[in-house]
Amino acid sequence: MRATNTTGALPVISTGRTYTSSFDIEELIESLHELFALDRQTASQQDSTRCGICYMHFSVSSLVYREEEGFYVCKNCERTLGKQKLPMLRRQQKQ
Repeated sequence: MRATNTTGALPVISTGRTYTSSFDIEELIESLHELFALDRQTASQQDSTRCGICYMHFSVSSLVYREEEGFYVCKNCERTLGKQKLPMLRRQQKQ
């Protein structure tokens, strides 16, 4: 790849991706707003804590504490991690 002689700019490289509309982005932003509103609502509950992987709030009873690594994990993250060990720099307090 060479810069053009007149400007020194590199040529534009296409990623091959096309975006259908800004509606996709707007829909994503709206779904994130809803997700974070639900997270704030859950966080306000007395028996809630964060998943150590996705950082979303859940009731403690719906989380699993991974004793060896020292953090809570939600069902979705637990399914994704499986038996894989994930060391953390800081342990979550077990409640």
